[in-house]
Amino acid sequence: MSDQELRPGDEFEATCTALDENGAGLAQSVSGSETLRVHLAGGLPGERVRVRLAHVSVHRDGSVREAWASLAVVLAASAQRVEAPCPAHGACGGCPLMHLAYPAQLDWKRARLLAQFARHPDLASLLVDACVPSPRTLGYRNQAKYVYGRSSDSGQPVLGAFAPRSHDVVDLAGCQVVEPILDEVRQALLAILIDNAVEPFDEVLRTGVLRYAVLRATALGQVMATLVTARPEWLAAEAVARALRQRCAAVTSVVLNANESAGNALFGEHERVLVGEASVEDTMADVRVRLSSRSFFQTNREVASQIYRKIVAVAPDGMARAVDVYAGACGIALSLAAKAREVVAIEENPAATQAAANFLAEQGAARVRVVTGDAAHGLADIRAADFVVLNPPRKGCGADVLAVVARLRPQVLAYLSCDPRTLARDLAALVVAGAQVVKVTPFDMMPHTPHVETLALVRFP
Repeated sequence: MSDQELRPGDEFEATCTALDENGAGLAQSVSGSETLRVHLAGGLPGERVRVRLAHVSVHRDGSVREAWASLAVVLAASAQRVEAPCPAHGACGGCPLMHLAYPAQLDWKRARLLAQFARHPDLASLLVDACVPSPRTLGYRNQAKYVYGRSSDSGQPVLGAFAPRSHDVVDLAGCQVVEPILDEVRQALLAILIDNAVEPFDEVLRTGVLRYAVLRATALGQVMATLVTARPEWLAAEAVARALRQRCAAVTSVVLNANESAGNALFGEHERVLVGEASVEDTMADVRVRLSSRSFFQTNREVASQIYRKIVAVAPDGMARAVDVYAGACGIALSLAAKAREVVAIEENPAATQAAANFLAEQGAARVRVVTGDAAHGLADIRAADFVVLNPPRKGCGADVLAVVARLRPQVLAYLSCDPRTLARDLAALVVAGAQVVKVTPFDMMPHTPHVETLALVRFP
């Protein structure tokens, strides 16, 4: 604490009292006449720490400003602090909770839900189950996105990640949370890129060619590699793809995706197959699905399978119609096919729906109908549904989607959320529309991250 005004670079001592929504420690310090709410990556509640101030927001909430600092020394460690097993921990920012004991991670994720529900009077008394743990806390991710760039430390080409709040690239060699086969393919691909003198794309100068490599592993250990370039023309593309497949037997497909935009979007709209097929088959909860390079698919196969089975278990038997909204690769829709005469799967990503529709046609799965379009328009044509599944992105459902669901008044609504804030907002709106939230279960889809996946079961009396 200091009565003097603190500036970036200054060091001071503080006590962490909580974690923020991103998993960073929260502490306070006095800077002149103001209080700084300090976000400290690596800090844990109850710890006394010495920190180095990095940035102070220009915006003020009364006499409080938000500030960010780096951890210099842990003076008194939490009993929940553990040694992180990953060599990139703290540098890449991808697993900000890896130094927190796993049971404490689960408790904190449940508490995040409760805190969001407490903001809505109609939800404040909801009971929330204990967070269901992941069977694996390491090696669980079946997809990895790597930035191709030059290491901020060595200047050498790496496949890594942007460091938090910067575009410095951190090497992700030996990442502990991806399935091991993905790190093996990453290592082989990097060697091939270096051998072929492939230049990383420079966002400022707009030079170079390769932006990202996205690797997806299936339950059988097959890997689809998507190489995202800054322009469609890349003379070395076929040679790189052939070399990768020759070096890694697990690689069955290599796709080139051209993303010419200057924004933060991962993929562009134009792509072509370099080696193998344009899609790959995978399994979730005993259901086979077909995935394109851009299909959404849960990153933790084991936890997602638990959730899918739970959704099927609560779906009424003998349904006339079930609707899976934000269907992605249609895994949930396919899981429900045995319990309904018709399942409508609504998904706006045309690449995902095309892959799913082709697969369904090959399998003769006539009960599942795929609709390409945004959720509200897809639901507008539905006149009745016994069971509805909502699995929206982080922003949650729009008011128009919730209004249609309230009109349909299904026997059961299963809302699968990846964001506690938007889940609470949407459940509160459904309660106002006459719904009753009967069960809330959080699942740890992504250990060591702030992410919490939540299944809420809703009924309309």
